Amino acid sequence: MPFEGFSSASLFAWDGWYWFGTCFAPYSSWENFLQCRAFEVWCLHIPVHDRTPFEGLIKLVEETVRFEHASSPHKPIYLVGDNFGGCLALAVASRNPVIDLVLILSNPATSFGRSQLQPLFLLLEAMPNGLHSAVPYLSSIMGDLVKMAAVNIESVLPPEQRFEKLSGLLPYLSDFVDIIPMDSLLWKLKLLKSAAAYANSRLHSVKAEVLVLSSGKDKILPSRDEAERLKNSLQDCVVRYFKDSGHNLLLEDGIGLMTVIKGTYKYRRARRLDITSDFLPPSMTELKYFSDQITGLFRVATDPILFSTLEDGKIMKGLAGVPSEGPVLLVGYHMFMGLELPSLTEGFLREKNIMIRGLAHPALFSRMFESSSSEFSMIDWVKVFGAVPVTGSNFFKLLSTKSHVLLYPGGSREALHYKGEEYKLFWPDQQEFVRMAARFGATIIPFGAVGEDDVGEMLLDYNDLIKIPVVNDLIREAISQNTLKVRDETKGEVANPNLFFPLMVPKIPGRFYYLFGKPIKTKGREDILKDKQVANQLYLQIKAEVERNMAFLIEKREEDPYRSIVDRTLYKAMYGPIEVPAFET
Repeated sequence: MPFEGFSSASLFAWDGWYWFGTCFAPYSSWENFLQCRAFEVWCLHIPVHDRTPFEGLIKLVEETVRFEHASSPHKPIYLVGDNFGGCLALAVASRNPVIDLVLILSNPATSFGRSQLQPLFLLLEAMPNGLHSAVPYLSSIMGDLVKMAAVNIESVLPPEQRFEKLSGLLPYLSDFVDIIPMDSLLWKLKLLKSAAAYANSRLHSVKAEVLVLSSGKDKILPSRDEAERLKNSLQDCVVRYFKDSGHNLLLEDGIGLMTVIKGTYKYRRARRLDITSDFLPPSMTELKYFSDQITGLFRVATDPILFSTLEDGKIMKGLAGVPSEGPVLLVGYHMFMGLELPSLTEGFLREKNIMIRGLAHPALFSRMFESSSSEFSMIDWVKVFGAVPVTGSNFFKLLSTKSHVLLYPGGSREALHYKGEEYKLFWPDQQEFVRMAARFGATIIPFGAVGEDDVGEMLLDYNDLIKIPVVNDLIREAISQNTLKVRDETKGEVANPNLFFPLMVPKIPGRFYYLFGKPIKTKGREDILKDKQVANQLYLQIKAEVERNMAFLIEKREEDPYRSIVDRTLYKAMYGPIEVPAFET
């Protein structure tokens, strides 16, 4: 039955455990997925003694999908298939090309013909009934038992308690093979073979969007190779590779399924993706995972501290000076590789419960870097946390919904700057963002962020690398392939297309500092829209404020007795895990 909730897309799921006629909880990847209520979820359960042929299952699912499509013809329908379910989803999609379908395939069994399951037919048929559970290989159908058992164990528990709970759960999972009757297992394997053959013969007819999730430690199916084959065979296919996951990817502990869907821009409620209405803010589970697993060490190493400026010009620690009500436009300096972004985003979420919507370079959202071995990376997390391609229409939509928008006028030119260019602004000549902000009466907050020079030192930049034989050819080829442009008419340094990742060496970490300047209100400022000179004056004022904020932080950080990670570590050793103070404002 569907879950009650707001108007949402429909999702039909066929998981490997359901396929064997069982329903074991919990689902690691599904738990946060169901809690967010982004879908009306339908699950197919096939009883263990059921003998419906594959064509019969297709018709069963197809009837339900068509009924749902007739009820809501403008909504997409999601088909989530794990292993056998992947074949079923592809088969249904191939027969219904006019229905708006999105397929999520986890280690699909379309690779059955090249799998380790083939030799089992003769072996199982020759064995006496009841002895099939003695086949050691069958236990690997379960995937990574440790990861699956760890799903319900709190990560914050001490190692001794985690091991004790884990040891108690593993025997229950390992007994799974004992409850599958021999005749049912043989039937399921035959059904799997016919399903793979049917799906493979119709791949050319699949018009749906497809997201393939492949595991690196799948002992049953050659999932990684199959992901590459499907990517090349299907018309619209994206792959995410999980190198440390086993056969039953969706049952293991780790990144949730909903997170992967959002990070690959696959979630939408209509035929076309809408960046504003289709955006789902990160859940507490996602925020915790991102903070602990992705940015935790970097946050501890840099110990960021945020300051803001009140209306009267007073600077204080925290974000009290930033309005909670939008629209708000945050305009600032882009550190090397965007190192300031995670702490900035997390700071607003934790202190003000505000989701910052960043305007990012379109290259981050293109498929130029996609491959069958693309893992769920920081680029995907950027999308989970609300970033959108920097275009005029996206800027318009975000401000019109009163969002808090993050803009870096210097863009990639600042984020990939050369040696000696730390804290130097490379802004375009146009003042388009000022006029757009005034159109919606947005409050503009100029801000500065410093600390990149305290975590690394640039050894070789673009100018150095381009002089090295062989390397220069690789650089030119990479630049020529990056044809995406943000501003076609931009003049000056910001339009410099010669951007490449430099060679950096780490330092003993210092500290990151942020200062959000005094709010600049544009509400009621019609003169900004009517007079370009007035708009340009405000533009230069904002730029000067960003430079002043950085100059202030660079000067004041010299007064911070805990700027070094060594001093902060000693402080916490003495006073416990509390916030480490900084300089006086």
